[in-house]
Amino acid sequence: MIDTRLLRGELRMHEPMRKHVSWRAGGVADYFYLPADLQDLAFFLHHLPRTEPVHMIGLGSNLLVRDGGLRGVVVVLHARLNALLLIKQDEAGGLIYAEAGVPCAKLARFAALHHLAGAEFLAGIPGTIGGALAMNAGCYGAETWEIVEKVKTVDRVGKLHERNPEDYLVGYRHIALQQASDSIDNEEWFVGGWFKLHQGNHDDSRQKIKALLAARISSQPLSFPNAGSVFRNPTGDYAARLIEASGLKGYRVGGAVVSSKHANFIVNDEGATAADIEAIISMIRNTVKEKTGIDLIQEVRIIGDARDESNACA
Repeated sequence: MIDTRLLRGELRMHEPMRKHVSWRAGGVADYFYLPADLQDLAFFLHHLPRTEPVHMIGLGSNLLVRDGGLRGVVVVLHARLNALLLIKQDEAGGLIYAEAGVPCAKLARFAALHHLAGAEFLAGIPGTIGGALAMNAGCYGAETWEIVEKVKTVDRVGKLHERNPEDYLVGYRHIALQQASDSIDNEEWFVGGWFKLHQGNHDDSRQKIKALLAARISSQPLSFPNAGSVFRNPTGDYAARLIEASGLKGYRVGGAVVSSKHANFIVNDEGATAADIEAIISMIRNTVKEKTGIDLIQEVRIIGDARDESNACA
C-alpha cells in the first residue's frame, strides 16, 4: 500500500462498511480512502499497486457488501469530490458541472436556484452524481444521461479523461464504454459531469421537486435502512407489482424484510446481515421467475466475500 506520508487524504484499515452503505449491513474493507480532492485521488490511484482491487462509492445507496468483507481498497467520493459550478447560462439554458461526490438532490436544487429546468428528477435519487452516471439512474420517467453533455473520468493510473455520450453504450440502468477492455489497467471511474439544462423558472422547479419528494415519501419505506429499488423494472411492467403478485410482501429472513409499503424495497428493520438481504434477493428472483417466467435483474451491486461460517462464533 502507499506510504501515507505522500497522501493528503485519509487512509484507514479494516473499516466497517455498514457505516458507509444505506442498508447499514455488511463486512469490513481491507483499506478505505477518503481523498482530499480530485488531484489527490488521481495521485492515489497512480501510486496504488496494480494488483490492488479498487471500489469507488458515493453514499453507498445502491450497494451491498457481503459479511465476509471486501478485499482491496474502497474509495469514498461523497463530500470529497464536491465541486458544483454554473459554467454558462443564456436565454436558452445553461451548463452545470458537478463532481462525482455531489448528492443528486443538491444538483437538482442548484439548478432550480439558477432558473434551469430538467434536473428536478435528480431530487428523487438517493445517491451521488458518480453513481447516477455509472448506472444511468432515473425516476419518474427521466434518466441521468438524457441531460449529460460530457463526463470526466479517471483511470487506473490516475489519468483524467473527458468523454462524450457517444463514447458509451447507454441503456436502462446501464452504462458501458464502447470499446472497453477487461484489463484492470483500463478501468475508469466517473469523477464529474457536465449537465445541459434548459431555461426554467425557480418557483416551478421548486414545486416539481417538492411534489416529487412528497410522492417518494408517501410510496417508499424511508424510515428504514434500504438501498432503493432492488430490481430493474422489466419492459412494460413493474418489479414491485411482480414481487407483490408473487406473495412476497412482508417476506422475512433474519432482520431483513420485503417492505409492506413498496415490494421492490428490502429494508433492514432489525439488525439484518448482508446474508439476510442477499437471501431475500435470491428468493425474490427465484419466486418471480417460477410464478411469472420473468427473470428480474438487480439494480443493486453486491460485492465482497461471504462470511466463512466455519470460522464464525456459535
